[in-house]
Amino acid sequence: MHWQSLLARTRPVADLRRLLRDNRGNVTMITAFAILPMMAGAGLATDASRAYMVENRLSKALDAAALSAGRVLFAGSGQAEAEGFFDANYPDNYLDSTVTDFTYSVGPDQRFITVTAEAQVSTMFMQVLGEQTITVSSRSVVERQNRGAEIALVMDNTGSMRGGSKMDAMKAAGQDLVDIMFGDASELDHLYVSVVPYTATVNVGDHNWDWLKAGDKYHDSPSPFDPTSWKGCVEARTTDDRDETDDPPSVARFNSFLYEANSIDNDWPEIKEENYHQNSGTGPNLGCGPAITPLSNQKSTISDAVAEMQPWHRGGTTSNLGLVWGWRTLSPRWQGVWEQETPAGFPLAYDEDLMDKVAIVLTDGVNQFYEWKDSAPGGSDYTAYGRLLDYMPSASDEDDVVPTLNDKFAKTCQAMKDEGIILYTITFGGSASGSALQDLYRNCASNPTNYYHAPDNDTLRAAFRSIGDKLSNLRIVE
Repeated sequence: MHWQSLLARTRPVADLRRLLRDNRGNVTMITAFAILPMMAGAGLATDASRAYMVENRLSKALDAAALSAGRVLFAGSGQAEAEGFFDANYPDNYLDSTVTDFTYSVGPDQRFITVTAEAQVSTMFMQVLGEQTITVSSRSVVERQNRGAEIALVMDNTGSMRGGSKMDAMKAAGQDLVDIMFGDASELDHLYVSVVPYTATVNVGDHNWDWLKAGDKYHDSPSPFDPTSWKGCVEARTTDDRDETDDPPSVARFNSFLYEANSIDNDWPEIKEENYHQNSGTGPNLGCGPAITPLSNQKSTISDAVAEMQPWHRGGTTSNLGLVWGWRTLSPRWQGVWEQETPAGFPLAYDEDLMDKVAIVLTDGVNQFYEWKDSAPGGSDYTAYGRLLDYMPSASDEDDVVPTLNDKFAKTCQAMKDEGIILYTITFGGSASGSALQDLYRNCASNPTNYYHAPDNDTLRAAFRSIGDKLSNLRIVE
């Protein structure tokens, strides 16, 4: 018997009232007749109360189970998490009940998570009427919703990402995040994502030539980039530390990145710009990776940008520049500057209701200048800061610049957090196992749980799925 059907068994109580109003019988007879329905009514109330308490506890345990499963849905452990939380919140033999059924299911679009349970409650008083147990059931339905967000994916595209299929793993993990956030939707009005690949410089797109200084070499005739053309990478703005700020081009314009020809480490005009040349590449764009994809709410645009990433050799690693350009794709100071790609009105103001600004930055190694040939002019390959001795004349080797780049990274992290941007940070692979680098990225994250170290490909995908789960909101709808 289901506990709610017990309400239909209250007729003996009504019969007792009618009997008491009838004064034609004997008082003793009335009392005798009254005992049984009074006992039945009291027993009914007790068993119904216990059944209600069981249902209430069952419902709360299912809510906890569904919510916990939703938080790890894309980690593949949803059912185990649901069962574990249900067991933890529903004690064995609670009020002499036995759980006879538990189910867990996820809708085809992975939007709704449903858990149900059924329990049998042993009766205390209704056994005299032949009812040994009462059936209690409940269910909980949780809907997964994404809070509105602008998200910058700042991804390491340096040459070291080629080793051990790391680039493929990063792209797969990045696509997992896109799939988690978008689900089956091809576009969402409340979700915008930018993709910011970085090497020793950052590519802003060759169509943004008007961000360059009026006297930049890009404008020279004949072009110093001949027989090819400027790819879109720019140098860092070091004046007034603008390599740590979100100042738009209207405040300070950029210099184009040009890796000049020489006979030692970049012997051109034979141009070898294709990625497969790796360290042996040549040309004015040597080390320049794919262009930034500014904020877009089109899933295919973002997926294509993730798929386009490759490990680009030469120059080194400047994750501080990758991060500051990620900020520039989120900063409202750049509203209208990305107008060729990003919809009007974006990036939004920092205090926009129900919209978060999020940056996810990944590296597989330390910030550094790289020297492919020991005899390279200036002590290193060319970077967004020039060569090592151009940027730091007192340097004796490439390691001397590491503290400066790390300091710039840390300052950029803090400036972004001061604006309310949520930061997730990831160190990836064996070359990122040093404690100094991990501390740098841990301290950059908005809180310690937003930092992930992924020593291998599997843990990297798990990290991105965890971030996707954190960015997904859950609410009980039934």
